[in-house]
Order: sequence, then structure tokens, then C-alpha cells
Amino acid sequence: MKNYLLASFFIFSTGFIFADGHTSAEKEVVAKISEYWDARNSADWDKVVAMSSASGMLNTNSDGSFHKPKNTQTAQDWENQNVGGTGVINVHAPEAHQLNDGAVYVRYYAEGVVPDGNGGMKPYRTRVTGVWVSEKGNWVAKTMHFSSASYGGTHQTIAADFED
Repeated sequence: MKNYLLASFFIFSTGFIFADGHTSAEKEVVAKISEYWDARNSADWDKVVAMSSASGMLNTNSDGSFHKPKNTQTAQDWENQNVGGTGVINVHAPEAHQLNDGAVYVRYYAEGVVPDGNGGMKPYRTRVTGVWVSEKGNWVAKTMHFSSASYGGTHQTIAADFED
């Protein structure tokens, strides 16, 4: 009897340990990260804005500049920032961790190519951390922090990075 009790305890306790730990919100946000970058790659600025917090974003670029002020983005802002083209950025190793019912912390690598300012392209690689929040039933990006990775370049500073 003692062995059955011990076996039952083991089975029920390990079920939680071996669970993948991904809530439906975490899975949805991981899918949204790729959808967000697909929209940026294709210059679908309306979709990028729709996938960003309506109350404003808090961002930090990987170029070593200061944290950006809270900004409510528009499609026109995105178009103005991407005059040289969008490049192609792919998401690698995305992770999501639900903080509470309305917030999910994410981290992943963003790699690809971006315009070099001279009509060409150059490699780009950065680490991204952020928080996605639930607004009106949709998961949207609230914060993004880009930190330079060890190779492939980082965000290239543009004039808009220094505007208040």
C-alpha cells in the first residue's frame, strides 16, 4: 500500500514538473512576435501600429542611445523611419513567460539584414526583451528593449532616434 501511495504521489507531482509551462497566452504571444516582425518586414505599418499598445510604447534601441520616451506610434511615423527600406528580420528562439493575466514577458533574437544607408544591406543581430499586454482582448507589444549582440551589427542610429 505504501508503494502505491508513493507511486501515486510521484506521478501527480511530476506531471507539473514535466509540463511545458506554456500557457495559452504565452503561445499566442510567441505567435504574435513573428506576426509583428512579418508586418515590419513587409512595411505593413498599419498592422505594426495595431499590434502596438494604443497607450504608447516604451522602447530602447541597441545603438547605445538613451531610452526612448513613451510614444504612441502611427503608420506615418513608421514610414518616415524606414525611408531606406525595411530589411528582413527573422525571430529566433522566442520565449514567453506570463507575468499575470494581462502581461507576458518575452525574449528572443532578431537577426537578418537592414539597410546600410548607402543603398545596400548589412547584417543585423540583436537580443530583444519586452512585455506584451492584453488590450481589448488582443495581445499587443508594450515595451521592446533591443540590446546589441556580439556579432552582425546593431541598430543603426537614425535622426528620429534623437527627436523628443
